[in-house]
Amino acid sequence: MLVWKVESGKASLLQLALLHAAWRMGGSQLYYSVQEESQQGTFVGHIAQDLGLEVDELVTRMFRLFSKEQGEYFQVNVQNGILSVSSQIDREKLCDKNAVCIVHLDALVEKPLRIFHIEVEITDINDNAPVFPATERQFTIAESNIHDSRFPLEGASDADIAANSLLSYRLSPNLQFSLDVTETYEHSVSLFLVLNKPLDREECAVHHLFLVATDGGNPQLTGTVQLVIQVLDANDNPPVFNQSVYKVQFLENSENELVFKVNATDLDEGTNKEITYISSTFSPTSGEEKFILDHQTGEIYVKGHLDFEERSFYEIQVEAKDNGNPPLSGHCKVLIEILDLSDNPPEITVMSLLIPIPEDSPLGMVIAVITVSDRDTGANGQVSSSLWPSGIPYKLVSTGKNYYSLVLHEHLDRERVAEYSLEIIAQDQGTPPLSATRFLMLSISDVNDNAPTFSQLSYTVFVREKNPPGAHIFTVFASDPDVAENALITYWIDEKLWPLSSYISVQSESGKLYVLQPLDYEELKLLEFQVRAKDAGLPSLCGNVTVQVFVIDENDNAPAVSESSEEDLILLVVPVMPGHIVGKIHALDADSGYNAWLRYELLEENNGPWSVGQYSGEVSTKYSLDETEGSKIQSVLVLVKDHGKPQLSTTATLSVSLVTNAQAIKADIHLHQSGESFVSLVDSVNVYLIIAICSVSSLFLLAILIYVALRCHCKAKETMVYGPGMATLVCASEVGSWSYSNRHSHILAGVSAEAGAKSDLMIFSPNIPAYMDVGEVGILREPVLNSSGQVSYVGWYHNPSVLTRVT
Repeated sequence: MLVWKVESGKASLLQLALLHAAWRMGGSQLYYSVQEESQQGTFVGHIAQDLGLEVDELVTRMFRLFSKEQGEYFQVNVQNGILSVSSQIDREKLCDKNAVCIVHLDALVEKPLRIFHIEVEITDINDNAPVFPATERQFTIAESNIHDSRFPLEGASDADIAANSLLSYRLSPNLQFSLDVTETYEHSVSLFLVLNKPLDREECAVHHLFLVATDGGNPQLTGTVQLVIQVLDANDNPPVFNQSVYKVQFLENSENELVFKVNATDLDEGTNKEITYISSTFSPTSGEEKFILDHQTGEIYVKGHLDFEERSFYEIQVEAKDNGNPPLSGHCKVLIEILDLSDNPPEITVMSLLIPIPEDSPLGMVIAVITVSDRDTGANGQVSSSLWPSGIPYKLVSTGKNYYSLVLHEHLDRERVAEYSLEIIAQDQGTPPLSATRFLMLSISDVNDNAPTFSQLSYTVFVREKNPPGAHIFTVFASDPDVAENALITYWIDEKLWPLSSYISVQSESGKLYVLQPLDYEELKLLEFQVRAKDAGLPSLCGNVTVQVFVIDENDNAPAVSESSEEDLILLVVPVMPGHIVGKIHALDADSGYNAWLRYELLEENNGPWSVGQYSGEVSTKYSLDETEGSKIQSVLVLVKDHGKPQLSTTATLSVSLVTNAQAIKADIHLHQSGESFVSLVDSVNVYLIIAICSVSSLFLLAILIYVALRCHCKAKETMVYGPGMATLVCASEVGSWSYSNRHSHILAGVSAEAGAKSDLMIFSPNIPAYMDVGEVGILREPVLNSSGQVSYVGWYHNPSVLTRVT
């Protein structure tokens, strides 16, 4: 990735142009630099401009700045988009001796969610002078030491880096000694005090010199140590190491193990050859807590816990001193390099998390921003991330080094899965590999995407007429898989076309249906309407169901005899044969079904020579009548009863006058003389017979035509709506079929204006449940004539809401 580096110091216009072009071709990472110890408010860069953001967007898009390092060193002014120093930075405290000191910042904006990576390099200033381990160092040098003898000195350390830490040394002017500076390993130098000419103790027993260290900063800083050299008579062969510098590589996390063994030899004899090893100095000083030197054997052991991430390099100055008088010593340097192990698992940090997640969220929406890091180096610090389990509607998308976005890649459905539990797994490339897991619980918030639904498309309810006002007849129920207000359902009756409020009401919360007034089967046989269910979501959704309320007939109407059945006097010419039909009683019952099925019988059993058809109402002779019966008027009393419970009845009187042939002719002559047409009685009977036959044939043909018209009309009929209509439930055939006629009452189930007028006759097949309930009300029986002429019954077990047919 190309990096845009913005220097706070002086830079040429050409360099800035090249850096700007590189940034535009590369990624969106910003690179700034600022000197350490800068005062609070020091300008770092125009971060809003460099990120391509408008300044007025910083507040509305909730601009935030995160730092991975402990301490808040930088701040952004959202009023002008300038990144500045918020507190003084001590580079040496923050990054120790690292060549590059970087403060990693993450800038986060929302709406839409974006993250930017910023690196601010803390440049070193020469704010640390060289420091020697001590302000004074004492030496004991025998006067017998030869020309060019070398004595090691401890160098100074400088907390700065680069040129600011490059030290040069000089020795105060003198004739006896000079300074030798030798570079040994990675800018590590060895200092030696060189004897230019033999010492003479009698001439000068003590020499005082100053060693000055100067760094390469601007301005230069110096450090000084005083060298006190005592000239003694002693041993003339110092211990000598086989190497002046030892390099050792050692694995981290080792404890109480042998690191290395140094060895020095002395050419002297006796006590002057006995050597004691001393660890004179450690660099850094914390090494004294990590290692221990065996004074007798020269073995170096690990005393503490070695951590590569804490320190990767140690330096030990070892002195070998003999037991001569005066004692002589030799020196060596042990350089210990700590090797990295895969001992740090990856670290997973969730920087931003959006929960709950709306179930209508678009694909590609960022749910969370995640960083993954590992303190190890090399392959041990290379991390790969994955998501578990598979098959979930989320995936991890890499957005940069160690940065991931958790995005939505499948549509959500809260009604199917309301919550997802997932794991983010990060694993490094070490041996053995180490891993880390972060659990996330992602809950889904509901949106109103499900309308209320009823368990059935329609409901059929049966209610007895004469019901008490306000009776509860049924409860409708709709379910909604949504939650909270999206599943809060209210009910109402659709009255767009016809008002039903005077008949039926529904309780909005429970869905209970109530009949508001007593129903009369003879006036109203069916209420058909729609109940609608609406949830409380935004926007609200609706469902509906059709409810058919059938009114069950009660036997509350007695039979009524038509006036024409009793008005005329019937002349019967004798003699007549048995079974001769004299007349017929016409009676109607406003009830229907079994309650409207009528039976005829004579009121008195000894009612002369007459009999009446039990179901036809035809009055006929029981035996032959002749002229001996005489000319008299006889009254036939007929009792008409229905089959309801309680049974209701009425009476009809039929007047019959017996006349002989001569009397009939005379009566006809009399009628002719008074202006009436004269027709013989026999011819009249024949004319009546022909008229009856024609009438029956016409009625049959008319019935066929009406049936065909009804069939065609039903196929082409438009969708039913709700309104007043006319219908009566009657028993219209010998097999007891149920049908409607529009001559007596009405029904709230009309048709649309386009459907035209209703047919005068239509077949009715109620939607009756297939089970029986005999717990509350008795049985209704409907008589049916079978093919042999015998009467059988079809029974209807019923209660206020169930009607079941049994045979």
